[in-house]
Amino acid sequence: MKKMFFLTIFILLIHVSDCFKFKTYHNIFTNQLKMNKISNDIDIVPPLKKEKPLRILLLVEPTPFTYISGYANRFKEMLSYLKQAGDIVHILTPDESIDPPNNFLGYNITNIKGFRFPLYKQVLCSFDFGLKTRDIIKSLKPDIIHVSTPSALVWPASFWSWKYKIPLVMSYHTNFPEYAKTYAKFNGAENFANFLLCNFHKLADLTLCTSPQLKDEMIKINVPNVDVWLKGINAERFHPKYYDIDMRTKLSNNNNNEILLLYVGRLGHEKKLNRLKNVLDAIPNVRLAFVGKGPAENDLKELYKDYNNVNFVGELVGNSLSQAFASADIFMMPSDSETLGFVAIEAMSSGKPVIGVKAGGLIDIIENDINGYLVDNNDNMLEFIDRTKQLINNNELRIKLGQSARKWAEGFSWETATSKLRNIQYRQAIANFNKKIEQQKQKNIISVDVENRLNEIGQYYRPDLA
Repeated sequence: MKKMFFLTIFILLIHVSDCFKFKTYHNIFTNQLKMNKISNDIDIVPPLKKEKPLRILLLVEPTPFTYISGYANRFKEMLSYLKQAGDIVHILTPDESIDPPNNFLGYNITNIKGFRFPLYKQVLCSFDFGLKTRDIIKSLKPDIIHVSTPSALVWPASFWSWKYKIPLVMSYHTNFPEYAKTYAKFNGAENFANFLLCNFHKLADLTLCTSPQLKDEMIKINVPNVDVWLKGINAERFHPKYYDIDMRTKLSNNNNNEILLLYVGRLGHEKKLNRLKNVLDAIPNVRLAFVGKGPAENDLKELYKDYNNVNFVGELVGNSLSQAFASADIFMMPSDSETLGFVAIEAMSSGKPVIGVKAGGLIDIIENDINGYLVDNNDNMLEFIDRTKQLINNNELRIKLGQSARKWAEGFSWETATSKLRNIQYRQAIANFNKKIEQQKQKNIISVDVENRLNEIGQYYRPDLA
């Protein structure tokens, strides 16, 4: 493993020089989606089974099978449609749960040991020191390796793809520089995170980002071969039909007649959930329910301990989660670090308007006066407060935006996203890989030709006659 570690370091150093060029990471705003023009990309996506099946090695961290997140939903839906397309997939993931699954939809899962990331202990990481990646490659002989980032698994994925000459796809899911700034308390943490991103993703034959904003940001730090992994939603799983009076009673602490604000997701410091306190101070006659858990949970409970209108529900899954989305009135997203914002799409699919921060992937989701409102989360949340009051005081507008949000969400399907992934993006990664190999061969030929020519010239060199 020491050899693998140092060889990977060597590969990374080859790419280091270009990464000193990047500028400080910052948010980039792009044009908002209109309801009648969801994405030009969707129009050109072929049928799911257009291309022949592939053998795919998927390295994903944290595990999508016992770790609850929108990120996990993406991988489960992807695997479902890859199965329909006939692709063969083997999944490697760290999982320390008591009885981790070893199979999903007939796909083998190799569970490996890991360690808790010191700055974010809810996430289990692994460098795969047991060499399971190598073993799977030998037996599966994959056409492509797909690894999620940021993750420790990017190390074995990068090394073994280089060692065995296999095309490598990296999908980028978390705003790593923002997390570094929030949790790594040292000067330059954000720049260092960008440095790592640049170096690792230069090793990929294709980088997939979960929003156009993230794609722009990766390009800004000189990452090549970047594309957007289309968003999707299970519109049957997240549907207004799941409205449930008992769930509303639970979320609102038996105050069904008051407006119910909802947040679903990780309770992390980077989510800026403490700023919703300003909203409650300005609008005391509402209820706020937090669904989820995370490293900031205890701090948030302490912050809101004197607020009788706040309820920490914990994690919900399955029908209970669907009921929570459908039984609230307004979905609140104060985070400015969302790479995509799956929970916002799930809220919209459930028929709820969303008030979210105009930053990151939310810009690509929320359309003012269509499915919610984009606002600032600074200046004591004044704009956030104003838009919340607007929806509270206007029942007709709130219902109209919720219905419009549902219609908007219906435009996205996981089948379309996966069809583009397997028929276009995986094939592009393979083409990029083949082009890279050909260029390396040409360089080697040129190097040999130059060396031979220098040898020829050298035989005429007579230092004694100089």
